[in-house]
Amino acid sequence: MVKKSIVVKLDQKTDVMPIAMLVQVASQYESSIYVDADEKRVNAKSIMGMMMLGLNPGRKVVVTADGPDEAQAVDGIEAYLS
Repeated sequence: MVKKSIVVKLDQKTDVMPIAMLVQVASQYESSIYVDADEKRVNAKSIMGMMMLGLNPGRKVVVTADGPDEAQAVDGIEAYLS
């Protein structure tokens, strides 16, 4: 399992498109990927879950991946959010 704290720099502007792209990035990986913010944990491959999380710029999240490509998954999510 790989876990990394990330500060969101993505500007979503109330638009769904950045979240949809994040879900597409997460879906490229075989590993299970979760994003934690505050008390919430959401599957990064779930568009509805990610929309409810509210990834505003400056928000700190923790990305956790578990599986055969976990390191690459966390790096890919970090690259997109940064």
